Amino acid sequence: MDEHPDQLSLAAGLYIVATPIGNLGDITLRAIEVLRGCDGIACEDTRVTGKLLKHLGISKPLWRYNDHSEDRDRGRLIESMRSRAVALVSDAGTPLVSDPGYRLVQEARAADIPVTTLPGPCAAIAALTLSGLPNDRFLFAGFVPNKEKARLDFLGEFATVDATLLFYETGPRLTKTLGAIAEILPGRTTSVARELTKLYEECRTGPAQDLIAHFENHPPKGEIVLLVGPPSANEASDADVDALLRNALETEKASRAAALVAKRTGRDRQQLYARAMELKAS
Repeated sequence: MDEHPDQLSLAAGLYIVATPIGNLGDITLRAIEVLRGCDGIACEDTRVTGKLLKHLGISKPLWRYNDHSEDRDRGRLIESMRSRAVALVSDAGTPLVSDPGYRLVQEARAADIPVTTLPGPCAAIAALTLSGLPNDRFLFAGFVPNKEKARLDFLGEFATVDATLLFYETGPRLTKTLGAIAEILPGRTTSVARELTKLYEECRTGPAQDLIAHFENHPPKGEIVLLVGPPSANEASDADVDALLRNALETEKASRAAALVAKRTGRDRQQLYARAMELKAS
């Protein structure tokens, strides 16, 4: 164990530790204390966490714990926590926010193992504060699906949610997702936040179609937080509704298309069915 004059003596259990999302100066004093005082660290990638620990001058056993970990790996960590202090970190930000740690916390609590959380950096919250979009109500929905139909259906689930929507996305898929937002959530103010807390931090806001034009000319790298403002009272115009109906009619019967668009727009289902039949006949 590290020798340090101010080293914290930790009780056995699980410690959820938020780490920087970019700027290493964002780590908290309490996080440093726990990482220095714990008996071992469960992490997504030992190489990534190893770099952070080297920067902090800390040396600890690192145990890989990620989406590919098996039940027995989790079981070994649970047993370790009965007599040792184990820290849980993600590659960046707050653990359990769109990463696999919740099962470990769930089983630790079921085993009556003390669980302590140390708040700190979170990309979704940082992006929300930077965007200027309404933040009195927001919904975080994780990563957007990769396949086109799944992406459209996924975004459609949130069409009538009266809140700012937050998603995680990657650079190579960004313009496709912005295109889906323009189609499924037309007229919404959209923000793209990237390189958060780093030298080239950027947050661009505007109609999704305008953002597509920018990022096609300036392909982004790395992970991105994508935000979509809440619907306005008169958001879905007749032209928007027709576009949604035509898209749905490519794969669905008129009744099903009307039901899907009604869910997305709040419009009357029977009127939408009548309009869908008109569009099919035209």
